[in-house]
Amino acid sequence: MIKKAIILSGGKGTRMSPLTKAINKQLLPIYDKPLIFYPLSILMLAKIKDILIIVNKGEVKQYKKILPDGKNLGIKISYKEQSYPKGLPDAFLIGEKFIDNKEVALILGDNFFYGQNLTSMLLRSTKLKKGAKVILHKVVKPELFGVAKTNNNGKINQIKEKPKKFFSDLAITGLYFFDKNVVGYAKKLKPSRRKELEITDLLKIYLKKKQLSSELLGRGGAWLDTGSIDHFYKTSAFVSAIENRQGFKIACLEEIALKNRWITSKNIKNAMKFYGKCEYSDYLKKLI
Repeated sequence: MIKKAIILSGGKGTRMSPLTKAINKQLLPIYDKPLIFYPLSILMLAKIKDILIIVNKGEVKQYKKILPDGKNLGIKISYKEQSYPKGLPDAFLIGEKFIDNKEVALILGDNFFYGQNLTSMLLRSTKLKKGAKVILHKVVKPELFGVAKTNNNGKINQIKEKPKKFFSDLAITGLYFFDKNVVGYAKKLKPSRRKELEITDLLKIYLKKKQLSSELLGRGGAWLDTGSIDHFYKTSAFVSAIENRQGFKIACLEEIALKNRWITSKNIKNAMKFYGKCEYSDYLKKLI
């Protein structure tokens, strides 16, 4: 059972410069909340309470202003700094002590997930004991992503990074679940031509051992990568449309914590004081 997770929230966000020159991309707003709330909410929906957030050097203070230590949400948040981006598997090297030879999930800080059956899919994925599991999503332009071919049971039999010819339209999203061997495997990886450790190379180790499985985020689900200005604002518009039409908030951390019975109405009142007079506080008031 996976009880620990890492949010990889470093990177320079160069595709969104000059916005990201003074502030980390994951602290910029997606509609009415900082981007970091969205991946964190996914882990909380998966009932994961022990979370490590990896940030750029010198940015911990900024993050702690909005997410101090997780006690207000009934969870535990700790931080580690990354001196410069070295590829996704570097998260397991930085987080080795945190992982402590246990199973672990990894989510990218700029990935957005939404869907009706998302929670049940997440809870299934956290039951992983052996191997690795990825979340797949159908895309129109598979040549822009790492993609996977699967059999009828969701077992992956082939993966390719940004294939030039059509190979599969199932993109590998930025949410992964790994067994306790992940740190050992990450240590064996060699940097690619980009001088980074590649997540595809790590997944291929599991693939070779026939231990790589998947879950499909189906037609009712959405996966958006907010890496560019265009995608960032499209995600913001998506959240705005859903929230204003249906009257509930996506990624309201306190609401998830309350539903999970990790906090009480007293914590909600404290959160309203913390956020001050705003629409988010008005929403929290309705919860109690």
